[in-house]
Amino acid sequence: MRARAVVEQSPEDAVVEVINPEGRGAVVLACEHASNAIPPGLGSLGLSPAALTSHVAWDPGALAVAREMARLLDAPLVAGRVSRLVYDCNRPPEAPDAMPARSEAYEIPGNAALTKAERRRRVETLYEPFHAALAACLKTATSTRVRAPALVTVHSFTPVYNGVRRTLDLGVLHDADARLADALLATAALGPAHGLAVCRNEPYGPADGVTHTLVRHGTAWRRLNAMLEIRNDRIADEIDQRAWAARLAEAVTQALDALEGTDAVAWGRR
Repeated sequence: MRARAVVEQSPEDAVVEVINPEGRGAVVLACEHASNAIPPGLGSLGLSPAALTSHVAWDPGALAVAREMARLLDAPLVAGRVSRLVYDCNRPPEAPDAMPARSEAYEIPGNAALTKAERRRRVETLYEPFHAALAACLKTATSTRVRAPALVTVHSFTPVYNGVRRTLDLGVLHDADARLADALLATAALGPAHGLAVCRNEPYGPADGVTHTLVRHGTAWRRLNAMLEIRNDRIADEIDQRAWAARLAEAVTQALDALEGTDAVAWGRR
């Protein structure tokens, strides 16, 4: 089943969803770009349906993979329910691309002349609730686990960006703290036997401003953290989404097992 396009959500819908909040696994998952929904009152931001269903508005397939990973890992999952074109929850409020006026080839007319008050309203109604929900999940998990939970964020990327084709299958991203990324890249689940192109900090890295969630909720707390970026044509249907979720859940499990016996119990308990 291909990812269904969503353009608007009803007023009662929350801007963030916590899936499997009682999960007892060793990980908390986040999917910042889970939806391309535009809140009522903002129309289409002046964009065509094609733009609103493209990768510039969300990460196609990422939520389905993250949901299945949450099931397999018994992990809480915090998912954004508003398009990143309205507010990109993986960017701090001061970042120019938190509410972009342009994304790749698309101008975003609805973001072109935002006032300070309008920007502040989006921060308060979209960014802050998402990060409060994620912080709450991590706090609860930290207080109730023997081992402090790792933070893993799930994203997808387009196979063609600005006219350049990408052959990478999976990127494992990190900021200054590379512990979990190192362990993931060393797992058999992501090893060369599977014929996958897996790289560190590709197709994006810290210099591109994509590690905000990792830094805020991971590195700042000495909590294990990593971002997984899957090429979206590899997760375009339900069969592939489940297969990738199983592969990534196994990689996370193998990575955490490899880190067991170090100071993992103390990590994240600031």
